[in-house]
Amino acid sequence: MRLLLNAGRLSEANTLFEQVVSRGPTSSDRWGRSYLLVHRATMAWRLRRIPLALELAAEGWTEMDSERPTGVLASRALGQLGYLLEGIGHRRAALDMVRLALHVAREAGDPSALAQCLQRLGGTLNFRAIDGKPVNAHEIFGEARQHLSEGLTLVGPDDVSYWPLVGAYSRSLAGTGDLELAARHATEVLAHGLELDDLWTVAVGNWVLGCVHAGLGEFVQARTLASRAVAAANKINDNSLLLRFSLDLADICASMEDEVGEAAALRCSVTASRMATETLQEGLGQALEQRRLAVQAQKLAMAAQEAAARDPLTGLANRLGLERSAQQLLEGTASKGKVPWLVLVDVDWFKDVNDDAGHAAGDAALREIARLLRRECRAGDLVARWAGDEFVVLLGDAGPGTDVGPAVAERIRAAVDEHDWRIVLGTARRPTVSIGVAGGPAKLDQLFAAADIALYRAKRQGRNRVEVHETMARLGELSES
Repeated sequence: MRLLLNAGRLSEANTLFEQVVSRGPTSSDRWGRSYLLVHRATMAWRLRRIPLALELAAEGWTEMDSERPTGVLASRALGQLGYLLEGIGHRRAALDMVRLALHVAREAGDPSALAQCLQRLGGTLNFRAIDGKPVNAHEIFGEARQHLSEGLTLVGPDDVSYWPLVGAYSRSLAGTGDLELAARHATEVLAHGLELDDLWTVAVGNWVLGCVHAGLGEFVQARTLASRAVAAANKINDNSLLLRFSLDLADICASMEDEVGEAAALRCSVTASRMATETLQEGLGQALEQRRLAVQAQKLAMAAQEAAARDPLTGLANRLGLERSAQQLLEGTASKGKVPWLVLVDVDWFKDVNDDAGHAAGDAALREIARLLRRECRAGDLVARWAGDEFVVLLGDAGPGTDVGPAVAERIRAAVDEHDWRIVLGTARRPTVSIGVAGGPAKLDQLFAAADIALYRAKRQGRNRVEVHETMARLGELSES
């Protein structure tokens, strides 16, 4: 499709685009999907299918917001979006995007992807140098030249980025005053474009040669070449090239005092600029709305997922939350050479609390016990309401001692036993807790089963006490030793 567009065969490109876009993105990889969406948006943009281009771009951009970009596909997606934003006229975002794409490509380590990102950044900087203050142009062209030169060391003529790299490099050479070398490279680019009937490459080659002749004061040749560049850019519907080339043509005509040519070039630039401005206004509104809705939906989904794993009464993790998080905590503890402890807490005579003070007071008592549990545990510990009046505390990085689990359990027992319950329960029977403790290099279900045995022993031996499962504790000591 890109080859058809660059050859100016827009009708064929549009037919092929219809076939492709009707199938939807097929990649299961998030960044692969983003790249396909933004690439299709670029194709739609060049085919002047603006609403579809904006819809695809907004969807692709929204996909990018969900995680840190990594890998080749992420770099290509970001670079493609930067190219599209440049064409639309969202220039600040475009430059930020291509710089980020380059950073991601360097991390990915793929030469072709890196070369493409270097070409996009170098080309974007060339345009900034031309449009900015003349005093800054040489420095910006110099930065572009460095990026483009690096890109040319990474790929050969068979790579898709090679000739765009050479074209952009020749323009940065002209911008830094190396006109002879710029002309040599631009001539190679033009010859390659003519050979392959690639009007994009033809347009770039003619543009750079026009700039070189203008720099030498040879304005007649410069006007001819710049006119050819504008005609090619117009034929392939590349708005960013058309805007840039028509402005340069107008400057050349002005230097020759060719008022007719200057007016025609300016009309062309105004048309391209108007399209960019109108699309930017429409596109930003549409993209921002879609992004807002996407973020809102993501937040709602995350809230629903979190709510499903949290106990509504106490605010602690529920059984699902414990099961979801326990494996990661256990693996993290093992990776540090530490031994996890599971503390199983059961409220004594809770039915009597409910009967004496009422269910509302009983719920308040459970909330208060949950607060005490959080107070006696560290931020990294996993505290959950297992069921009814039963709680679980999973201690992760418990340190070098073999008595950490029992020590925390005793603190919890004492905190509940010594708590002033009058505000919550009045004169009703105050709650105490029985606790079973197990520790060792085991899975969650093994730790839970061992702690449950110890808890049953605590209940039988009078309640309001802590019991440790000795077998699991000895396993913990052996593991630490």
